[in-house]
Amino acid sequence: MHIFAIANQKGGVGKTTTTVNLAAALGQAGQRTLLVDLDPQGNATMGSGIDKRSLTRSVYQLLVGLDSLAAVRVASPTGAFDVLPANRDLAGAEIELVDLELRETRLKTALAAQRADYDFVLIDCPPSLSLLTLNGLCAAHGVIIPMQCEYYALEGLSDLVNTIKKVHANLNRDLKIIGLLRVMFDTRSTLSNQVSAQLEQHFGAKVFKTIVPRNVRLAEAPSYGVPGVLFDKSAKGAVAYLAFAQEMIARVKQWDAEEMNQGGQAT
Repeated sequence: MHIFAIANQKGGVGKTTTTVNLAAALGQAGQRTLLVDLDPQGNATMGSGIDKRSLTRSVYQLLVGLDSLAAVRVASPTGAFDVLPANRDLAGAEIELVDLELRETRLKTALAAQRADYDFVLIDCPPSLSLLTLNGLCAAHGVIIPMQCEYYALEGLSDLVNTIKKVHANLNRDLKIIGLLRVMFDTRSTLSNQVSAQLEQHFGAKVFKTIVPRNVRLAEAPSYGVPGVLFDKSAKGAVAYLAFAQEMIARVKQWDAEEMNQGGQAT
């Protein structure tokens, strides 16, 4: 099971769009996938076709120890993946978690119990550095950072990299940056192309090859409760996320092969 947090401390950069569409694209590719919605707004839940207002259980119950993962998860009715859904109840978890033991690793513990059920777990983190985000980062093997190629995005990126370094040093030694995904990309913008080139120069292979263009159909899909990759498969944004899923699958296979080789050499 490979667990990835989709995170960026800047809001409005396509975190939820990336999480939902990557989950749906991985499901389409036959990967057993779980989406974890850690944002009290519940946008990833709604975008997966689940009505957050009618939930009787959510990730809130899981984090405070009232229910198990198996009891909370629901299948997305519009995509081939499971969801740990969220609603406004999750805002209360912030306060309650403060007094609980092992408060930063409660999601990690819950996921470990279902290790055999999934190939990929994708965690949609809130834009703020909160106990919810920390739970996501402590549970994850790596972070996928969606970002727009704009000047302010670069400033926010340095803050996020520092946060990831602190979590790695103090709470999760497995955590690393998996890669940067360029989203809402405008090929006609000189600034977008300049920032994109800077990212490639500075981060090298950490920058995913896939680029997700700015796309109206991706923006329309959540209002129908359908992931963009299923809402209009021919749209440029959908095609990009399908390609991104294949890039992720290829990377994971490469990591697994490298780990096996290292294990063989060690013995």
